[in-house]
Amino acid sequence: MSDPRFESLPIAVIGGGPVGLAAAAHLVARNLPVKLYEAGAAIASNMRDWGHVRVFTPWRYCVDGASAALLERRGWTMPSADVFPTGGEIVRDYLEPLAATPELAGVIEMGARVTAVSRLGLDKVVSRGRAERPFVLSIKTANGTRRDLVRAVIDASGTWATPNPLGSSGLPAEGEREFAERIAYGIPDVLGRHRDVYAGRTTLVVGAGHSAANVLLDLDRLARSEPETAAIWATRGTNLARIFSGGDADQLPARGELGAETRSLVESGRTPLVAGFAILALRQENGRIMVDGETAEGPRTIGPVDRIVAATGQRPDLSMTRELRLDLDPWLESTKALGPLIDPNEHSCGSVPPHGHRELAHLEPGIYTVGIKSYGRAPTFLLLTGYEQVRSVVAALAGDLAAADNVQLVLPETGVCTTTFSVEGSSGAGCCGGPEPARADACCVADAVAKDQGKKGCGCGVAA
Repeated sequence: MSDPRFESLPIAVIGGGPVGLAAAAHLVARNLPVKLYEAGAAIASNMRDWGHVRVFTPWRYCVDGASAALLERRGWTMPSADVFPTGGEIVRDYLEPLAATPELAGVIEMGARVTAVSRLGLDKVVSRGRAERPFVLSIKTANGTRRDLVRAVIDASGTWATPNPLGSSGLPAEGEREFAERIAYGIPDVLGRHRDVYAGRTTLVVGAGHSAANVLLDLDRLARSEPETAAIWATRGTNLARIFSGGDADQLPARGELGAETRSLVESGRTPLVAGFAILALRQENGRIMVDGETAEGPRTIGPVDRIVAATGQRPDLSMTRELRLDLDPWLESTKALGPLIDPNEHSCGSVPPHGHRELAHLEPGIYTVGIKSYGRAPTFLLLTGYEQVRSVVAALAGDLAAADNVQLVLPETGVCTTTFSVEGSSGAGCCGGPEPARADACCVADAVAKDQGKKGCGCGVAA
């Protein structure tokens, strides 16, 4: 930005979760002015919402390098690297101390929701002089709305607050809004603060990801002490490879264990599975919920149930940046360059290739989408990815393009190829015709070994 009046403006970080705080830590480390806006009343408000859930990555994958350096100067010690924390433990033992450091405490504003971002004096249509204008942020707080000027924007606002609806068309199912009080989106605390809501009742869990798996397993545990508790599981797709994971071939053992336990629920008959079920409508019958949908065999109804958990994923809120020229993948709503690399229609295993500021930038210079929001509607995001994203972005903003382009990211293999798990429990062959991924010689393991040896992989993940 050539105008000297704007050079001293801060760089805005939107979102006070782990990736947003990491961005702030990297900015501080490079002596760049920063202002972090967190919409919630406390740091990491989205993560607190699922704080009861134990993540499948150990502590060593949950901590950002620049953030750890900031904390260690204050005497902080990272918890045991191989322990698997809950979301709440990450907040308590890492994010809260990080936000309380003198370097960050003064630049974080809680209860500050960014509702819009634009260029000062220019709407989206005007082309001339955009890069020379600062960004203007509309900030909603308890005291009203104000506008702040910033020199650049790192959007780490996440997607947790904008869940996908139950309807299979991407729209709310008929009757979904009317039953809103009996539908939970995300991962309710079934064994904790929400126990009374689910104990002794029948719950339909919708979704084919790890969130659904966590809820199903918690409901199964609740049923051991509350025998009338029951769960039904419905998925829109029929290929459940992603949730059942890669068993022993998964380099994140907790993720493999989660998949194995969920698979056991189905195979044992404790949790009925209705796969390939597209929800169309919800209706009431004798005070309970009936769920109407379509399957390959024709119309089908699930119910009656008392509650529904919609673990159907999230989508980015794009309204905030409507006046900016964003470059988005047309169907995932991720940053455009990331779309082909993470498209769940094409990729069911393997790691996302290393990526940084170039893949996270937009046509509008100076704004970057990072964290889970950079993935748009695509699932499965690891904190390590976000930490390397913001390291690269901040280096670019500092003018250190050599560091910004030197992106290093090694993610654990999922151990999953394109294996199809049927309701009967049989697995198809892996993506290269190999054995099922629960075995150590599975397709994706062989693929990773081949790539490590400098050979062409067998088709899992990124082509060598």
